[in-house]
Amino acid sequence: MHWIHVGDVDLLECASCDGTWLEAAAFDRLCTQREQQAAMARQAIESKGSAGTATPAPVRYRPCPQCGKMMNRQNFGRLSGTIVDTCSGHGTFLDRGELHQVVKFILDGGLSRMRQAELERLKEEQLRLRELEMHLSRSRGGNS
Repeated sequence: MHWIHVGDVDLLECASCDGTWLEAAAFDRLCTQREQQAAMARQAIESKGSAGTATPAPVRYRPCPQCGKMMNRQNFGRLSGTIVDTCSGHGTFLDRGELHQVVKFILDGGLSRMRQAELERLKEEQLRLRELEMHLSRSRGGNS
């Protein structure tokens, strides 16, 4: 793996698999700063092949490059369909093409859609809890 600098984000790229490692702070900057997203999108366009779609591969759990513990696989932004490998506190590993998919998801408003979906889920859960509370209250009142 070798370090490259895109915008003000440093990331490691693997020459053999075209994967990318971003430390936690760098990945947070990528997710929150438009300038970083634009720089990553430009880099993906300029780099040969890296802007392509991720190659379907067998599910593989990989160790964190920093601590050696197995990373968790999760759907980025819960809605993107891009499964990334994360180690909480250390960083995120993205297979070939996934960095481009993540940036495209963010630029297309994916994080806003994710937050809206989460708000809807919380509202539904709150309503369900209120209904359960009313049901329990009626049950207790009827047994007294």
